[in-house]
Amino acid sequence: MAAGDAVRRRAAARVLLLDAADRVLLFHGFDPAEPARTWWFTPGGGLEPGEDSRAAALRELAEETGLAGVELGPVVAVDLAEFSYDGESYQQRQSFHVARTSGTGPAVLDNSGSAPDEREQLSEARWWTLDQLRRTGDQVYPERLAELLELLLRQGPPIEPVRL
Repeated sequence: MAAGDAVRRRAAARVLLLDAADRVLLFHGFDPAEPARTWWFTPGGGLEPGEDSRAAALRELAEETGLAGVELGPVVAVDLAEFSYDGESYQQRQSFHVARTSGTGPAVLDNSGSAPDEREQLSEARWWTLDQLRRTGDQVYPERLAELLELLLRQGPPIEPVRL
């Protein structure tokens, strides 16, 4: 972030959505101010006034995937992300919930609940294995997602959230 920029601070809830094969759902998107810059990221978004992390995670997941009845687990990681998006600087405190679903595949996902500008900036949704996350040369957020996924698959949710 450039010095002097007004920084938008917000809290966000994100979801590490795992399917029955232990794959994690990621979206591929881009910054409208820099369309050539792309990355993969977990479902989720900012908390609305009065909303807690759990409620936001469920709302965002429903909006971005159309999946209902997802088994939402605890917060397994926290992060402070600093980034620019659409020409604005953000500082975002993020809580990552783990969740499980039996519904997978592109035909199952429905992002019609998302805002139109959000839908336009998503080019793909894909289920990733741990091995695929380790091998990819693509930018993935959070940056330590493979490490976190490995921990979750080996040991289950930690007692205290991991700091990314």
